Amino acid sequence: MTKTILRALAGETLPVPPIWMMRQAGRYLPEYKATRAEAGDFLSLCYNPELATEVTLQPLRRYGFDAAILFADILLLPQALGADLWFVTGEGPRLSTVTTQADFDKLGRGEMIHDTLSPIYQTVRNLSKRLPENVTLIGFAGAPWTVATYMIAGQGTKDQGPAHALKAENRPLFEALIERLTEGTIDYLSEQVKAGAEVVKIFDSWAGSLKGEDFRRYALEPARIITKELKARFPGLPVIAFPREAGEGYIGFHEATGADCVAIDNSVTPEWAAEHVQVSGCVQGNLASSHMVTGGEDLVRETRRVVEAFRNGPHIFNLGHGITPDADPENVQLMIDTVRGG
Repeated sequence: MTKTILRALAGETLPVPPIWMMRQAGRYLPEYKATRAEAGDFLSLCYNPELATEVTLQPLRRYGFDAAILFADILLLPQALGADLWFVTGEGPRLSTVTTQADFDKLGRGEMIHDTLSPIYQTVRNLSKRLPENVTLIGFAGAPWTVATYMIAGQGTKDQGPAHALKAENRPLFEALIERLTEGTIDYLSEQVKAGAEVVKIFDSWAGSLKGEDFRRYALEPARIITKELKARFPGLPVIAFPREAGEGYIGFHEATGADCVAIDNSVTPEWAAEHVQVSGCVQGNLASSHMVTGGEDLVRETRRVVEAFRNGPHIFNLGHGITPDADPENVQLMIDTVRGG
């Protein structure tokens, strides 16, 4: 029997939606914290295939999700291109910045990324051999715009202001960076597929800060180019796109990019998304991750609401964003039981 997530991605409406969760391997789980401590730090965990395999498998053992997503980080690609990357405890990632032509000229391209990223591909190979037969393996990368915002600012920002400023002040340099990241993302995801990933997901976490023509040029168009090239290289490969907080931009995103599934955040209602987005294909989402913290009857009610809203079309149940470190693991089980048990 074909895996349920692959069936949903192919456009099948299932009586019970398959389920996985963004950041399902992570800091809300005590077993993850123990493995990360063993690794020493976050990047060491990402680049240790055996430990990265272990943390990817942990939520499957605990919950029985229908998919595993590779444990890695969207900023490994810029590191492989030559950017300096480190993590500050309690604050998040830091990178050397790309704000001038000289900065850009230091970046590599193409084949050079694979030496750095080879441990990630080994993790994918490990997982393809060790996952349960019914579990789908998802590879992923950050979308060019989102990755560029970190590379330009040197860290995450609330409004992506430095990236917007570079876009306004030096459009050729900005577009060269987007193009370089688009090429690198295609190569990175291609190697993940060769290693055993059955589906790939493109995370555009900051797509919502792009408006109008900028959204089309720097969120939609790179997703289209990446999807088209991956499907040319790997016919039949399912692609999930996640242009977070796209709002009206979710409408038509399937057709415009060729993505098999559009993941939606919880800034739109499931009823709206069923009417405007699911009509074009599979949707993934979109329970608010805050319910994994608060739990209770609100969690049960809202989970049922999402399932009900999307029951007439292809749907993969997920959160509207990644689960947070303060989530209660028991609430995850309650969510799963509600999806599968009604």
